[in-house]
Amino acid sequence: MKARWAGVISLLVIVLISYVDRVNVSVLITDEAFTDHFGITGDRVAQGALSTVFLVGYGIAAFFLTPLYETRLGARRGLFLSVALWSVMTLLSPYALGALTLTVLRALLGGAEGPLFSLKTMYVREHFAPHEAGRPNAVSSMGVSLGTAAGLPLITYLVYHYDWHTSFLALAALNAVVGLPLIALFVRGRGGAARERTGFGTTLKGALRMPRLAPILLVEIATLAYLWGSSAWLPSFLLQERHFSLTAMGAVSSMPFLMSLVSGFLGGFLLDRLPRRLLALPFVVGSAGTAVCVLVVAGAHSDVTVAVGLILAGGFWGLQGPAIPTLVQHCAPARFVGSAYGVVNGVGNLVSAFMPTLMGVAIAASGGHGFGAGFALLAGAQAVTLVCGVWLLVRPVRDLSTVAAPERSGAASSPVG
Repeated sequence: MKARWAGVISLLVIVLISYVDRVNVSVLITDEAFTDHFGITGDRVAQGALSTVFLVGYGIAAFFLTPLYETRLGARRGLFLSVALWSVMTLLSPYALGALTLTVLRALLGGAEGPLFSLKTMYVREHFAPHEAGRPNAVSSMGVSLGTAAGLPLITYLVYHYDWHTSFLALAALNAVVGLPLIALFVRGRGGAARERTGFGTTLKGALRMPRLAPILLVEIATLAYLWGSSAWLPSFLLQERHFSLTAMGAVSSMPFLMSLVSGFLGGFLLDRLPRRLLALPFVVGSAGTAVCVLVVAGAHSDVTVAVGLILAGGFWGLQGPAIPTLVQHCAPARFVGSAYGVVNGVGNLVSAFMPTLMGVAIAASGGHGFGAGFALLAGAQAVTLVCGVWLLVRPVRDLSTVAAPERSGAASSPVG
């Protein structure tokens, strides 16, 4: 019992580190020394594209590498390889010769991080029964909120008290010194898993046949679109649109993600107590609340209203997080869980990757400082989650988490979607 939860806590820390890594560029694009060095000062589209290329690499890797990791490496070795590659890519980034080289390194970093959540989901499925998966999913996913909440003020401090090079070097050290030892010491693979592994093609086909794949995939896209869009532009919005001080920006930008930390844990707690037919309920409640709060922020005149709206939006958004891997763990046959989530997470990141750039285009179209159009896109993404959540409540799926993989590719138990 203690050993498997030690692995969950280690995964929480690893996810936290990865999200500190991801928000690095969100702060860097507010630093004129960084944007001047790479020739992107004032170019909102190019600034947003730095997040987009990372997510494109992430999505491609999550889709194509996860079945390979599941069939050949397993959760433990896959995580170790991924974190080692993060360290290398982050270390090389401050020495990029130009914007193109930095863009390539960002894409490679995204590729290295791509399998993370699928490997995390595999670990939970290997060590916890389906009816108790909500809490470990929620706890390990807390790293998303903690990493974003801690990363924004931490990177702000490093960039504005030292320089932008320091942020990359500090993150490379964090990956190597903290992440790798945690995996080596506490993340254990399941005994006998190697005998159960199937081929790459069979694993990918099994993942693509997961029931309710389409609505779950749309929810993942919309949820990630909100995360990437808000985290990419929130520092710029608070500094340049609302004219917050650096200290206030660091505090306010982290608070929505701290609130999502609390609500995410609450969501995981509730999922273990909800009947299976109601597992999509957090999508309905969370998306409606997030969309309303974002629209309030977009039209607010008071800084207090902006801060409160952002915090509440983070709370409603965080409520949805644990439901996605939990639904995958219920819908996918046990042997395909990791790859099924790899498909969901990979395609989700590929599509949502364009949200930071789309927001940049919308902001630029309104003069470079009108963030309201960008926030409207975030609200629209949550409307997609609302529709899919209602559909999943109306059309619940039977639990396949204990179903063995079919021997023939035509033996899938249910059609997709």
